[in-house]
Amino acid sequence: MTSLRHVLATLGEPLVEVVVAPHGLGVPVSDVVILDPEDPLEASPGDLVLVIGARGRAAAPAIRAAGRGGAAAVAVKGATGADIAADAGVALLTVGAEARWEQVESLARGVVEAARAGGEAASGEVLGDLFALAQTIATLTGGLVSIEDTANRVLAYSRAGDEVDELRRLSILGREGPERYLAMLREWGVYQRLRAGEGIVRIDERPELGIRRRIAAGIHAGKQPLGTIWVQEGAQPLTERAETALLGASRALAPQLIRARTLPSPELRLREDLLASLLEGRLDAESVADDIGADPARPAQVLAFSLERSDNRQLRRAELVHLIAVHTAAYRRSALVSVIGGRVYALLPDLPEHSDAAVLALAREITGTARRHLDVPVRAALGGVVPRLSDAAASRGDADRVLAAMARGHWAADVASLADVRAEVLLSEVLAFLGGQPRIRDPRLVSLVAHDTEHGGILVPAVLAWLDAFGDVRAAARVLNIHPNTVRYRVRRAAEVSGVDFDDPAQRILTQLQLRL
Repeated sequence: MTSLRHVLATLGEPLVEVVVAPHGLGVPVSDVVILDPEDPLEASPGDLVLVIGARGRAAAPAIRAAGRGGAAAVAVKGATGADIAADAGVALLTVGAEARWEQVESLARGVVEAARAGGEAASGEVLGDLFALAQTIATLTGGLVSIEDTANRVLAYSRAGDEVDELRRLSILGREGPERYLAMLREWGVYQRLRAGEGIVRIDERPELGIRRRIAAGIHAGKQPLGTIWVQEGAQPLTERAETALLGASRALAPQLIRARTLPSPELRLREDLLASLLEGRLDAESVADDIGADPARPAQVLAFSLERSDNRQLRRAELVHLIAVHTAAYRRSALVSVIGGRVYALLPDLPEHSDAAVLALAREITGTARRHLDVPVRAALGGVVPRLSDAAASRGDADRVLAAMARGHWAADVASLADVRAEVLLSEVLAFLGGQPRIRDPRLVSLVAHDTEHGGILVPAVLAWLDAFGDVRAAARVLNIHPNTVRYRVRRAAEVSGVDFDDPAQRILTQLQLRL
C-alpha cells in the first residue's frame, strides 16, 4: 500500500495541488475510484476519489460522502472551499483545468498498483519506476527532467521546481509535447541529432518562445532510438557534471525501456537478477555477457556499496541504486547494478587496461554525491580486477571482505580497496579460522583468559598492548594510560599464570593471535 504523499510526489504540479489534508499526507491510498455525482455517493477507506462530473462547490456532496466513507483524498477541478473537506476529514486535491482525467487516473493507478505488487526481493533490485529515476537525474543535473518515448509522449518527470517554462508545462499537462513546439524542435534539427546516436544535444534559451535553456540525450538500443531525456534549466544553472550524468542516465534507461516494450512486468528484474545470479555463482558468465553485450574474456571488477544508518533505509537504498546506475553506466555502457543482502553491487565489465584510478575516482564520486544529495553516509569497496567475467564472484568476495574491514573501523575514508586494508582483511580471516579450530589453540592461553576474566580482566589487555608495541613498555603504557612499571608487572604475572614463555618468538606470535579472539 502506498501513501498520499507518494502519489502526490509522482503526479505533482501542474497536474494536482493539495488544498487541505486534515490527517496529513501519510494517509494510505489503496485504490483509485471515479465518482460521478449522478452515481451513488459512496467511498471506501483508502480510496483516492476522482470527482469527474462536478466542479467547485458542486462537488461538495461528493466530498462529504468521501469523508463519511473514510476515503484518503478527493480530487476535483475548479476552486472549492477547503472548509468542506476539512469538516469531512478528507484531503482535497485540485486538478489543473487543462489536465485530462484519464491521465490523472492512469498515473495515480500506476503508483497504487506498483505499491500493491511491490515488496523487496531477496536478490536483484529493480532500478525502480521512471518517476524515481527522473528525480535522481534532476538531483544530479540541477534541472527539471522529463522522459519521453519516440512518439514524444511523456513517460515520467521530476517534481516541479521554479521557472517551469511553457514547453515543459504544456508537455506534462498534455502528456506529450505540444505540436507547435515539436515543429520548432524538428526545424532546428534537435530530433535528428537525438536519434542519430548517443551524445548531448544543447538547446539555447528562447525567451520570446517561452523556452528556457535545455540539454537532452537520446535513449538508444544499438542504433534503434527508444526515447529522450530532457533537462530544463531552472532558476539556477545546471551542475558542472550535468552532461555526464545525463549521458549515464540515457544508458541506464535503455534496458528499462526495452523491457517495458517487450516483457511483462514480472520480467522487469531480469538484468538485475542476472547480476545477482552471476555474483552468487548460479549462472555462467557467457549468458550474462550475451544479454548485456559484454565480452566475457575481458577484465571485470565489482564495486560494493553499503548504506549506513538511515531513517528510511529501504527508500534511501532505492535512491542509491538509481544514483549508482547513472554513474556506472556513464563509465561503462554494459554496467549492471543489483542489490544482494542489503548491499548494492555494481559490475563493471570490459575494463580497459590501467583502469584503477578511474574506478577509484568513480567510487569516490558516487559516495560523495550520495552524501551531498541523499544526505546518507555510504561506504564503497573495490573488489579486485579479475581477468574475465566468469571470475566476477571472486571480485565480489574481495569487495565484501573490504566492507567488513571498514565496518570494523580499520579504514576511515568512505572508499577502500583490498590493497588499502589487505593486512586487516587477512588477519580477520586468520582469526576466523583460528576461532573455528579449537584443537589448534594453546590451552595455556585459554586458561589465562579464564583466569583474567575472574580477576578483573587486566592481564590480557596489558599483554596485547605490550606485544603490539613490540615489547616497548612505555609505548604500551601510553596506550593503556597506566605506569610502565604496571605494564611490566602485568606481563610478568600473565607469564606466571599461563606458563607461556614470552621470550620465545613463536609463543609470542601464537599469544598475539589467540588473545585477539
